[in-house]
Amino acid sequence: MSDDTARAAEILKGHRESIDRLDAILVYTLGERFKHTQAVGRLKATHDLPPSDPAREAKQIARLEDLAKEADLDPEFAKKFLNFIIAEVIQHHKQHQS
Repeated sequence: MSDDTARAAEILKGHRESIDRLDAILVYTLGERFKHTQAVGRLKATHDLPPSDPAREAKQIARLEDLAKEADLDPEFAKKFLNFIIAEVIQHHKQHQS
């Protein structure tokens, strides 16, 4: 193995370790987020509130798009990601109302 290849392998290893740490952060962050949204779902069910809040969802999507731009992340990807999460949360809220 040449010195260049060895250096590249070491750099690759460092990137992969960072990716693994970030994946763990994402999973734990989503877990924490869902704890709060589940509490919101229970609260909404207890007080007969609708499982979806379109005005808040639109505001959150716009906010996330702005954050994505600041973070140099594709805003369309961020929007799709948040829409996916919102859809999952609404499903959880509907389950609490059953």
